[in-house]
Amino acid sequence: MARQELARFLRDRRAGLRPHEVGLPPGEPRRTPGLRREELAELAHMSVDYYVRLEQARGPKPSARILDALARALRLGPAERDHLFRLAGSAAPPAASPERKVRPHVARMLERLPETAAIVTDAAYGLAAWNPLAQELFGGDLGRGTTNLARRRFLGEGRMYQSSSAEEFGHIVVARLRRAADRYPQDVALAAQLAELHAGSAEFRQLWESRPVHAPGHRTKTVAHPTVGPLRLNCDVLLVPEDDQEVVLITADPGTPSARALRELAETETTTETTTESETETPSRVPH
Repeated sequence: MARQELARFLRDRRAGLRPHEVGLPPGEPRRTPGLRREELAELAHMSVDYYVRLEQARGPKPSARILDALARALRLGPAERDHLFRLAGSAAPPAASPERKVRPHVARMLERLPETAAIVTDAAYGLAAWNPLAQELFGGDLGRGTTNLARRRFLGEGRMYQSSSAEEFGHIVVARLRRAADRYPQDVALAAQLAELHAGSAEFRQLWESRPVHAPGHRTKTVAHPTVGPLRLNCDVLLVPEDDQEVVLITADPGTPSARALRELAETETTTETTTESETETPSRVPH
């Protein structure tokens, strides 16, 4: 436990908060910026004396419950929350449920990929965002309702094209869902999804029992597209670790018939107003 660093971190983050940011009235002018110790202790539901001792590097090692309460009271982001736990000599437990909203800067990144189909999936393989070329590539029904690629793969929800990597993708999906089940055991939506998949797919049940392990990275596949014909595609995964999300970039080798076909699909894209998951409860289609 790094007592001095923990104390300094708490003081700095408390000083960076303003009363209106945490729902407190401004009150009288303050001699120093930020919240008072009493206010922060009340927000974290702990005694003022205990909090003061933490800020003075005199307190005992705080429990995970106390650290979580402090992280919420201080409005810490995921990286800052992890740092708080490390300073206290503890490993930060995962969030209660997967992050299902895509950050605006991730959505904007998809806009800058004109000849790359790109999607963002959450830990349960829900579709969090996509760009227009991805919609042209995977079908106009992409994103309708609550699109989930695991349900597409095993339950036939939505349009699925014949693909050379269908079997491999099944293993990838189950491996990721197993990780999600271990990481978010209290998430009701994830539990319901897994129950649906077990009930509706013998293949899923068999793969689940095999306990596949897969690390995201690079793979290639051939997709039978109904408009432009067979496409040989590269799939590369970028991680968004703070949200347990993956950005999948789908490209074709330059100068190949598949690259020309992707360009042809890109030219048919329709432009709509940009939306992000931070603004809507449905998955976000990101235009070019």
